[in-house]
Amino acid sequence: MSTTDRRRFTERVGSVRPSQLVYTFGVGAVVDLPNFSVVVGGLDTWERESTVSLREDRLLEAARVLVGQQLRELRTPPWMEQTSSPFDEWARVGVPVYPFPRWLRCTECSRLAPYTGPHGTFTLKNDAVRVDQIRFVHDGCPRKRGRRSPPAIPARFHVACPKGHLDEFPWIEFAHLARACSGNPVLELYEARDGTRSTDMLVQCTTCGQKQHLSQAFGERAEQTMPRCRGRDPHLRARGTCDQQVRAMLLGASNTWFPVTCSALTIPTAHDEIVKVLNAHAEALEEVKTPDDLQSALRFNPTLRRRLERFDPGRIWAAVVEHKGTRGPAGDPGDLLRPEWETFIEPAKAIESEDFRLRESPVPEMFAGRLARVVVAERLREVTALCGFTRIESPEGVAPGAADGIAIAALANRPPTWVPASESRGEGIFIQLDEDAVATWEERVAESERVIALELSLRRWRTRRRLDPGVVGPGARLVLVHSLAHALIQQVALESGYSAAAVRERVYARDEQASAGPMAGFLLYTSAPDSEGTLGGLMRLGEADELERLLARALERLKLCSSDPLCATHVPGVQEESLHAAACHSCLFLPETSCERGNRFLDRALVVPVLGETALAFFPDV
Repeated sequence: MSTTDRRRFTERVGSVRPSQLVYTFGVGAVVDLPNFSVVVGGLDTWERESTVSLREDRLLEAARVLVGQQLRELRTPPWMEQTSSPFDEWARVGVPVYPFPRWLRCTECSRLAPYTGPHGTFTLKNDAVRVDQIRFVHDGCPRKRGRRSPPAIPARFHVACPKGHLDEFPWIEFAHLARACSGNPVLELYEARDGTRSTDMLVQCTTCGQKQHLSQAFGERAEQTMPRCRGRDPHLRARGTCDQQVRAMLLGASNTWFPVTCSALTIPTAHDEIVKVLNAHAEALEEVKTPDDLQSALRFNPTLRRRLERFDPGRIWAAVVEHKGTRGPAGDPGDLLRPEWETFIEPAKAIESEDFRLRESPVPEMFAGRLARVVVAERLREVTALCGFTRIESPEGVAPGAADGIAIAALANRPPTWVPASESRGEGIFIQLDEDAVATWEERVAESERVIALELSLRRWRTRRRLDPGVVGPGARLVLVHSLAHALIQQVALESGYSAAAVRERVYARDEQASAGPMAGFLLYTSAPDSEGTLGGLMRLGEADELERLLARALERLKLCSSDPLCATHVPGVQEESLHAAACHSCLFLPETSCERGNRFLDRALVVPVLGETALAFFPDV
């Protein structure tokens, strides 16, 4: 990671893991370094020389839906293995970052100014060996002690808008709300009163004496004190137009940056295996133009014929046509879950590869009639692509991988031809619920107060954000499957040695109205970026006796929460922002790395009997 100012410097200032550039600190995100903060630059300025192309056709097609049809590749972030010398080539490999916010505050005299000011108020002290010591200092501080200049730290506030723009806090305008400054503004920022809240700060102009309390930039007064958005994108070094009202935000606030990602599991198919053979024998197929040419090539190449003889001739020719670039793969490019579901529910037909191996396990006797199938995924590969980001409002909660009407900020000034992606390998357990049992249960709970309340809460949530309120809600099926997945993850974390943050969910839930058929199941998996994947601790829990014990204990724990009766009786109200019912941090909530829907659409009352509600449970007798 290198800090870049076009006029002054280009230096390495810190490091993050490559996967963090997809999940946590991607393009447009603010990274808090030890002594100052930076914003990650756009893809226009990333170097491709140290990146690696990742092959995942299904994910590439889905990413094109969000990014555009010009997208051609998924690539890893720039990275080179570190050596003992900070002057080797690896130290010059990274992604560009720019200091943000530019307004800094002296820790001794409280002087507030941009580091790029006309008089050079603050100076960068660089250190090529100890990058954690890189900092800005105030050389001209009147309270300077000895020869050591006091450090300058980033101003605590900045502004953002729902369209993804990010900008400096308007310090000069805010300090002079009453009248214009009588001269050249010189600002100071210091804590007010006892400083018990983050907004207990005053900005004062020492030139004219005006001062303002930062609390006026938040809450009801913000519309009168804060300006309209200037349309700035510091990660792109660009400025556009915008009609939104900016919102003051604390530096480091979690809603400054939300990634919009797509992820897919590598599912080997006959088509994939044929493509591998075609790649290995590309020279023998150069002159193939028709199906007859293909038959001739197979006749005169025994090795090629032997490797393809188990496949249907029509499928081979279709792969040859695609391999030559005359057409793309068939199917709905936006539906990443359906091919995975169809593979998991028929594990005997699944094609094995070095990145994918399934094994069916018996359904625990205790849950016969409720569970239809248990599949142990001994090997999995997941690829995740960063397709954009949002600010202030999270895109999660309605459809994973889609912002669903919320403005997605751009990753580059021009439509990108590649996006950052990360791959990981691991293992998992797939559980399919019995479709007849789920359908019968859905009819019974469809008109219940809790299900209707979640539907109405989603409509209110979307209306407040000026989104289409008519979008169909999650439905009882999704809430059931999602809640059951969370309960099992919590129990796995207690007994397997994995933390809850290390186990992720992949929910498959669609009702009978779905064109390709219903789905009701989930995959719990853990993965690591290492090529060897994980160590097999999770798939061991997929055996019938282990799973029966785990699931029974998980359901038993759901019946009573330490926050009951408040948790059990909770139903989203008219004035609430919540999109969950009987769920809280004491029972069902998971770390954000584990849940694909932001801890929304959860209700343990639909899974097991709880205090005050015993008639809706899918597992009434456990």
